[in-house]
Amino acid sequence: MAVRSAMHRAGAAALTALLQFAAPAADRRILPCTCGHQACYRELRSKPVLTAVGQVKVSRPYYLCSHCHTGQFPADVELDIENTEFSPGVRRMQAVVGQEVPFDHGRQQMQLLADLEVTAKAVERTAEAIGVDIAHGEYLQIQRAVQLDLPMVVGKPVPILYVQMDGTGVPVVKKETVGRPGKAEGQPSHTREVKLGCVFTQTTWDKEGFPIRDPDSTTYSGAIETSEDFGKRIYVEAWKRGWSHAEKKVVMGDGAEWIWNLADQHFPGALQIVDLYHARQHLWELARRLHPNDEVNQKAWMKLHQRRLLDKGKVEKLVLALRSIVSTNPEVVEKIRTEADYFERNAMRMRYPKFRRQHLFVGSGVIEAGCKTVIGSRLKRSGMFWTVRGANAIIALRCCHLNARFEDYWEARQAA
Repeated sequence: MAVRSAMHRAGAAALTALLQFAAPAADRRILPCTCGHQACYRELRSKPVLTAVGQVKVSRPYYLCSHCHTGQFPADVELDIENTEFSPGVRRMQAVVGQEVPFDHGRQQMQLLADLEVTAKAVERTAEAIGVDIAHGEYLQIQRAVQLDLPMVVGKPVPILYVQMDGTGVPVVKKETVGRPGKAEGQPSHTREVKLGCVFTQTTWDKEGFPIRDPDSTTYSGAIETSEDFGKRIYVEAWKRGWSHAEKKVVMGDGAEWIWNLADQHFPGALQIVDLYHARQHLWELARRLHPNDEVNQKAWMKLHQRRLLDKGKVEKLVLALRSIVSTNPEVVEKIRTEADYFERNAMRMRYPKFRRQHLFVGSGVIEAGCKTVIGSRLKRSGMFWTVRGANAIIALRCCHLNARFEDYWEARQAA
């Protein structure tokens, strides 16, 4: 550690020497100003910058417009340190740790691993600023999609491409839930729903015929936003992954109405599949209502209705069986009606034997795991409360990193 610190000091000294800009030549002392007038060179000014080798000082020319009194540091733009005291390399580190762990933990990681002292607030601000920038780039892509101006994706045809969608709540500060009812009647909401989607491919299946997801083929996209906006978002992600030339297209989710509305709107013609395990959960909830505190009868009822009807894709018979149940309990009657409507509405999405014969997935475990790993493990830790802006920034940053597009983002910054 002592050797590393000494090497950092030597590197910082050398870098400081390299970052001493000379005064501009006489014919380069005037620059155009955004107000339409001219900014004139005044002097050399220095500022501290934290870099990957420690603290350095940058001395660079300062220009001032006498009309609007706006100052300019062209060297700051060139070095990508405008309005910040962190080098691009340090901001990159802050973004990586900020999307992975709580901000104070990220501060500790930077101290231990890189021997750089930053505050938790600095990690937070930098990570969120980069996340906002990434989210803005995604917004521009979505707007191009709305205008039917997406680039053609070239490459080999994708055998099977899946789109899965789900939602999960994230704890937010009180101002973000004003006027929003909570789950309990009469209680305010304490969360906002993140809509998350994933796209992945399948090429083959195992000896038993069960599908095998292609390794490292899963990408994510999500935000706290309306269903309408999320539909455009997940459409763009699917397009980037080759939706236009996929040989077989599948949309999967639970029984939420917004998912299938988006599927019909943005992915017409795709095969729609309701997660089998979510459908089974609906039956289990009804079994517990019909036979409370009676596991034996619950299991017997499930054996009849799940294994003989649902799992075999005989959904119409299942609906008839549910509607024929008689109960004197008004709450149970309402539950029976609700579940019968659910299965009737999704009957064509529950032909599980047919889907299995095509070697397709019938469970949406990928997106459910994504809700835990992408969202839960970072944004739902004990004591966390987010603003919508902050949560969306970290979600955008986290998805970018998990999708292996973080390097592309930095290359694009350098090119700009």
